[in-house]
Amino acid sequence: MMYKFDPNTTLLVVALESELPPALTTGWRVVYSGVGKINAAVALAEALTTHDVKNVINFGSAGSLRSYLFGIQEVTRFVQRDMDVRALGFALGQTPFEDDWMIDLGRPGLCCGTGDNFVSAAPELDSDLVDMEAFALGKICQDKLIDFYCFKFVSDNANDSAADDWSKRLAFGAQLFADNFLNGAGGEMLCSTYTHHL
Repeated sequence: MMYKFDPNTTLLVVALESELPPALTTGWRVVYSGVGKINAAVALAEALTTHDVKNVINFGSAGSLRSYLFGIQEVTRFVQRDMDVRALGFALGQTPFEDDWMIDLGRPGLCCGTGDNFVSAAPELDSDLVDMEAFALGKICQDKLIDFYCFKFVSDNANDSAADDWSKRLAFGAQLFADNFLNGAGGEMLCSTYTHHL
């Protein structure tokens, strides 16, 4: 799918500089949020008070729970894999007293399970990818009526070699994203997504 974004009204949110070094982001506004849902939410909320933003793009690494996924993938559905209040009768992933436990952007794409832990074994709540920030960012954008886009580089397979694979592949993912999106004419990105998803 082809997207075109105006760098002047688009905010990139990335957890770590190692996932997308500043040297690769010339001309774009980037917020490095730090790791995890709370850091991501605080950083984006603060940025929205000082920037005129029409689009928020989250880029970062993600573990894959599907062995056939690789490269950069678009994510359009988000769940909280570590929200567990089943003891009070709520579904796994459901925030108590909220009905919409999944954020769905209404476009084709993958499902990402966000949680505050690095995944090295399949979590109980199924998804295509796993990360540590996207759900929080998507929820803020949903609340503020800001268009949200999420592109994840598959850095590992969320297994016992995930930590080693993640650290080795970050630089490749950053360059891939910069070459195919940030350095494209007019901020255009061609993003291929798999049709298989949950």
